[in-house]
Amino acid sequence: MVYLLLLGFGVLAGCTTVLFGFGGGFVAVPVLYSVLLAAHGPDSAIGQAAMHIAVASSTCAMIFGASLATLRHRKAGTLRWEHVRPLMAYIAIGAAVGAAAAIQLGGAWLRWAFIAYLGLTILDCLLRDGFRQAGCASMQPMGPGQTAGAGLVIGAIAAFLGVGGSVMTVPLMRRRGASMTEATAMANPLSLPMAVAGTLTYIALAWHGAAGMGAGYAGFVDLRACAALVAGSWVGIRLSSPWIGRISDRAHANAFIALLCLVLGVMLLS
Repeated sequence: MVYLLLLGFGVLAGCTTVLFGFGGGFVAVPVLYSVLLAAHGPDSAIGQAAMHIAVASSTCAMIFGASLATLRHRKAGTLRWEHVRPLMAYIAIGAAVGAAAAIQLGGAWLRWAFIAYLGLTILDCLLRDGFRQAGCASMQPMGPGQTAGAGLVIGAIAAFLGVGGSVMTVPLMRRRGASMTEATAMANPLSLPMAVAGTLTYIALAWHGAAGMGAGYAGFVDLRACAALVAGSWVGIRLSSPWIGRISDRAHANAFIALLCLVLGVMLLS
């Protein structure tokens, strides 16, 4: 029953990956966190590590979702590779640092960090100019220093919270002149280096510490939950791909903010 529930939410994660670049983390982390607590209890080994498991498993599932969504956007011709490539190596480095830091932090602190970051992102999108305005014909490129700084910060925060880089890359690309379709398209390949580096770090550094949780875990990665999320994501990506580029820019931006608010509410109630 638990994995059927995750399969269903994986479908939703696949849809948000294609249409909003979310990488599934904003859906998978709160759902998996709640499911683990309900199934095992807060005092069990799994319950005490529930937030770490949710973040690590979401990061792992993101490898598949971001890869397939990238292929879909490439086929649709919405990717701007000249703005993606310079950031990728820096995001991977930042992701390794962020995942290592998350392992050292208690689960309760990690949950509140997730909530705080969501709240700040929502306020930034609502109150600061640039996010909800229409995209421009040409995007403004970043300098080498800006690229390095942005990539390291995006990778570190995304892997630390298990959310992919979309919550930072989409507003970043919007403010540089991208349409919502272009910004969400670029969020997917930019989530890939974070997902790979973050997953390897969560497995390597937590291998011995996760031994008490039983079979089916690689470090903090719940392999069965990850498989259910991946299978659902595949369905969701196929279902939502025909909508690429068909949502108006303003509605797309407002829906992005609304989804962030929904996830924030779920985490506050968990």
